[in-house]
Amino acid sequence: MSIIKKIIVNADAECRYLTPGEMDQIKYFVMSGDRRLRLVKTLTDSRERIVKQAASQLFQRRPDLVAPGGNAYGDEMTATCLRDMDYYLRLITYSVAAGETTPIEEIGVIGVRQMYKSLGTPIAAVAEGIRAMKAMTTSLMSGEDASEVGAYFDYLINAL
Repeated sequence: MSIIKKIIVNADAECRYLTPGEMDQIKYFVMSGDRRLRLVKTLTDSRERIVKQAASQLFQRRPDLVAPGGNAYGDEMTATCLRDMDYYLRLITYSVAAGETTPIEEIGVIGVRQMYKSLGTPIAAVAEGIRAMKAMTTSLMSGEDASEVGAYFDYLINAL
């Protein structure tokens, strides 16, 4: 849910008009829209590079994942791992666009622990892959942009 929708739903639940503070929040959200969309474009345009380089780093740190019996062993399983990394990067772009973590929480985190556990996928390796994507992504950005986007990666890592 966007911040604007949340503010409106909260005000309506209390049968009141928007407060000056709420209007300021909406104003800031609208004014930051171009910046958020620029960040989304950067992530989207760099997604293949981010995922491939992060996966390479992950597999160098965790060779057990691509060794026989590992969760990313073989072309098909490696492709599945890259698909999952791309999925999480896409969720990050949704959250950056929305200016909040709701897309990560509602689309990507609910039930993921149980799914990975049932598949025998080590959550620590998933989190490590996301950390590698964060490092790759933030290296492409300036300080403030890297900090903003990095916060969404941190949220996802902690949620796992």
